[in-house]
Amino acid sequence: MDLGIAGKKAIVCASSRGLAKGCAFHLAQAGCEVIVNGRSEEMTRKTAEEITAGTGAKVTPVIADVTTHEGQARLLEACRDPDILVNNSDGPPLRDFRELTRTEMLEGVARNMVTPIELIQKVIDGMAARGFGRIINITSGSVYTPIPGLDLSSGARAGLTAFLAGVARSAAANNVTINNILPGKMDTDRLRSIHTSSAERLGITLEEARQREMAQIPAKRLGTSDEFGALCAFLCSVHAGYITGRNFLVDGGLNQSAF
Repeated sequence: MDLGIAGKKAIVCASSRGLAKGCAFHLAQAGCEVIVNGRSEEMTRKTAEEITAGTGAKVTPVIADVTTHEGQARLLEACRDPDILVNNSDGPPLRDFRELTRTEMLEGVARNMVTPIELIQKVIDGMAARGFGRIINITSGSVYTPIPGLDLSSGARAGLTAFLAGVARSAAANNVTINNILPGKMDTDRLRSIHTSSAERLGITLEEARQREMAQIPAKRLGTSDEFGALCAFLCSVHAGYITGRNFLVDGGLNQSAF
């Protein structure tokens, strides 16, 4: 399927690895000019080279911490008029909510709620003026199904979802859409680190911890960054202009709600 976005400019935050890397690849494959971003210069440049080699697209690495004003400025210097924005940022580590300090809670909200809103503030009017814009926020399945120990991440991302629900409707008439993709158990570095911790705590092998996780998922496997990225690219396409303010679970059926 031709997604109709060849030549569009896309900023994909925190995309040197993981799910956002999958998004960057599929947008590049669709013909977009892509900004990939990360804090590690080596990894970010390597990712840009890999995506260029695999797609032939123009991919520009921007080394920056997207949660800072300086980092956001670097992204927008590299791509002044983005047509597509994919918001992404690491969530807080697993921690009992009783242990969270006020500073840690404020940092979590700033990272997973305030940062995406700040970037949307900076790009949405330009998108509206040009009559095309696609904004995707990578949040978490925990917005729907809380995970003990990830309360701060869940709360901040749920706040982002509620905040943008009205914004999405206000932008729709200008062909600017805002949607959220909620990953479940995905085969990423973050989940592998959780499996490693579980294996050590339970005295089992890493593979056993992985198998226990997959056994709980109706699909009996972990999700991949490739299939996640494919959904992102479709939601950024010309075919998805009538879809906005929606949450898309990518979780292999783990969330069992009918609605």
